[in-house]
Amino acid sequence: MSKDPMERIAAALERMAPAPLEAPDFSQASAFVWHTEPDRLEPVEKVSRIDLPLLVGVDRSRDTLLANTEQFAKGLPANNALLWGARGMGKSSLVKSIHDAVHASHEELRIVELQREDLPSVGRLLNVLRESRYRFILFCDDLSFGHDDAHYKSLKAVLDGGIEGRPDNVVLYATSNRRHLMPRDMIENERGSAINPSEAVEEKVSLSDRFGLWLGFHPCDQDQYLQMIRGYCDAYGVDMDDESLRAEAIEWQATRGSRSGRVAWQYFTDLAGRKGIKLNP
Repeated sequence: MSKDPMERIAAALERMAPAPLEAPDFSQASAFVWHTEPDRLEPVEKVSRIDLPLLVGVDRSRDTLLANTEQFAKGLPANNALLWGARGMGKSSLVKSIHDAVHASHEELRIVELQREDLPSVGRLLNVLRESRYRFILFCDDLSFGHDDAHYKSLKAVLDGGIEGRPDNVVLYATSNRRHLMPRDMIENERGSAINPSEAVEEKVSLSDRFGLWLGFHPCDQDQYLQMIRGYCDAYGVDMDDESLRAEAIEWQATRGSRSGRVAWQYFTDLAGRKGIKLNP
């Protein structure tokens, strides 16, 4: 007996629907990357990170995020965090380094990196993480939204959690160069062209307000820049006198037209190469 057309359509849709994702073995790694098409969590064997003591000039942000992460790892209440500000000042490095530091004493803490373009799939990811005994820092790097970008709506699933609520074992740490996650000129344009200016941008601007912690990162001064480089030299055993190091480092940052933690690391990488020092043995 042939099936009703609606039954055939339902059966076809069921065959097309992806099978529910099974959680991976979270004991095999402390860090994972979320991929889609197909959905999967891939373990990261070795995370690219800098030791926490080598991050200079971010003491207040470091202490605040470290305390929040330790609370979360203990199963206590903790806030989502937005790390915003100057490029190259260690926002993403701080997240990865703090995870490493806290994981040393709380072995069930995991970090999962989620790309901005994969935000629409975050609900499926949360369904996998929700059922685990592990605790997860969901990490979204370089987060920002452009005009007519609806991805920000998916982010609310993490920040607010909808009717189910955010899983107790998940916290979101995001980095952005923008405090409100969208360009200032876009905010002003929407305010100027809207019938109700305040409502035109309220939904997008209020997204950043949903982060319990706002941690600002600002350009470093020359002393901090040189302190970063000296710290790298001491940590990796690169021998160079202060006067020569200062002259070279200042010339390096002058050619880049900026001074930041990233520029300091780039100079040190060049210096270590010239000295024959391997940074990743």
